[in-house]
Amino acid sequence: MGDAAQPMPAGPAHGPVIPDESSPVSSHESAPATPANRQRETDDAVQRPAAMAPQAGARIVDMALELGERHGWDEVHLHGIAQALGLTLADIRRHFENKDAIAEAWFDRADEALLAAPQAPDWFRVPVRERLHRAIFAWLDALSPHRRLTAAMLRYKLQPDHLHLQALGALRVSRTVQWIREAAGVTSSGWVREVEEAALTGIYLSTFAAWLNDESEGAARTHAWLDRLLAMAEAAALRLPRDR
Repeated sequence: MGDAAQPMPAGPAHGPVIPDESSPVSSHESAPATPANRQRETDDAVQRPAAMAPQAGARIVDMALELGERHGWDEVHLHGIAQALGLTLADIRRHFENKDAIAEAWFDRADEALLAAPQAPDWFRVPVRERLHRAIFAWLDALSPHRRLTAAMLRYKLQPDHLHLQALGALRVSRTVQWIREAAGVTSSGWVREVEEAALTGIYLSTFAAWLNDESEGAARTHAWLDRLLAMAEAAALRLPRDR
């Protein structure tokens, strides 16, 4: 038989060494919890979700509307919105390039209400003329909580030095008219479609202008005005030749 195994002497040089809690951390572990690092982590935890959460854009729009109702749209500034929400200007810019982009987001909400209108159960059981009326008013009703402020946004766009905003506004009008047609299920094509689009654009803009200054209960005067415009357009459309 060979020599008996000798017990290995105990000591720090043998066996696994288990570091205690005071051992230095490796390079891939978190940095020491110094007061400065703790403050930085706290700031990140508070600011990053506020600035980058999905609902942050909506909060910015809501605050812009609130400030606009208090002070007027001309007096709404991005730095004021940031301060009111505890954000930085860089946080605002993640969602909106400028103040007018916030106004456009407000009009986007009206577009969303317009696109939701066809979900009504009886939508396609009423005539196209009634669907057009409902679609336009779905858009207007979404703006009604801030009707006067909406008018102020438009005046801001129409200032002489804001030609670029007016060009963007024209594109929005065209886009919204297309969505009104789609929501109402209008199916014409070719030159008839072009004529109808031009007429509907005029109806939409005339109705919008009337609504902005309508103080009647439930915008009754605007409802009546839109109904007359649609009736005249419908009568004119019936006279259009369809075989060309």
